[in-house]
Amino acid sequence: MVPVFAQQMVLIPMDLSQTDHLKAYGIAYRLLQRGHRVEWLLNYRGGSFLFSPENQAIRECQLNGVYYENVDPAALVKLRETIEANNMASITLERATRIAVYASPTADPWDDAVRLALDYAGIPYDVVWDKEVLAGKLSQYDWLHLHHEDFTGQFGKFYASYRQERWYQEEVAINIKTAKELGFKKVSQLKLAVLAAIRKYVAAGGMLFGMCSATDTPDIAWAARNTDICAAVFDGDPVDPQCNQKLDYEGCFAFENFQVITDPFIYEHSDIDTYLEASARGPDVYFSLFDFSAKYDPVPTMLVQCHTGLVKEFLGQNCGFRRTLLKKDVLILGEVENTEEVKYIHGQFGKGTFTFLGGHDPEDYAHRIGDPPTDLNLHKNSPGYRLILNNVLFPCAEKKPLKT
Repeated sequence: MVPVFAQQMVLIPMDLSQTDHLKAYGIAYRLLQRGHRVEWLLNYRGGSFLFSPENQAIRECQLNGVYYENVDPAALVKLRETIEANNMASITLERATRIAVYASPTADPWDDAVRLALDYAGIPYDVVWDKEVLAGKLSQYDWLHLHHEDFTGQFGKFYASYRQERWYQEEVAINIKTAKELGFKKVSQLKLAVLAAIRKYVAAGGMLFGMCSATDTPDIAWAARNTDICAAVFDGDPVDPQCNQKLDYEGCFAFENFQVITDPFIYEHSDIDTYLEASARGPDVYFSLFDFSAKYDPVPTMLVQCHTGLVKEFLGQNCGFRRTLLKKDVLILGEVENTEEVKYIHGQFGKGTFTFLGGHDPEDYAHRIGDPPTDLNLHKNSPGYRLILNNVLFPCAEKKPLKT
């Protein structure tokens, strides 16, 4: 250890002074990998990180353009006093989260905002799919991410626009092949079995994060477990005409009382999504993050750490959640104020948690298939991508009860 650092701490501020918010999360994560503890200073300068000086972390800050400050003992006392006197808290991050991303073999890494964020920040993860999930491999991980996945067996409802495209045909083919290999007659049956395994993982203490269509299709598929909502173009037999009457919302993660949309030519799974309203409002819209008590409700406080309270809207197959269809115990983290749209939610499921963020890519308002990948070198301070990385770090914290 360099002697000059003996009485100092290192602060990575996460307010507007920070030059690269996203890589800062990677610095904190790799400190945990090397066996060091990191303090996450909730609501202090945008949710800053504090740690004992470590040469490698300091070099990484310098090499990656992450702004940091040395904090001497007198300044550290003042910092602690500020936290104690305000709606702030110090949460100890203890160990690096074991991360899995659920993605099909045909999925492009650059088409998933979470994989973009993890790769940019330098945070390692494993990719799993149906075979690994059904083999029980999720028990090896603390945190599971789902992105643009359709658990209803309708292949994303891309049929109307993309059924002649090679990528769509390959996606359908690999799903059908995998279902047959695993003993299922239909892809919808395979996805329901995979969903059941994911639910078991979360109930046992796993932490689930979903974006885009992986926010609502798990609950849609679960509610439709005793009926058939897939048109013949997807599974070879017709929709149950009474399917909406047979939906069973018991046990859904986040939503209830929704109705499914079964027409294969309508690019929508249900009435949960607020895409039409959001797109009508246009791109010059922001969603607001809620404030929580850092000392009493650290988990939601961690999830909303940001250097701004307003985050620019971004669309996706699921853009946001109709607030009237949220279960009563779901915690709202972010919303488009004075509208029907809730953007960001969190909840308990058994011993585990789920967090859902509507939309596809925080720095691409209306991401389209075939669009070029988002270059995070151009978005180093992205508020929306910070929300993703908050979800990666919060499982690293000491366990704290949710009191809200």
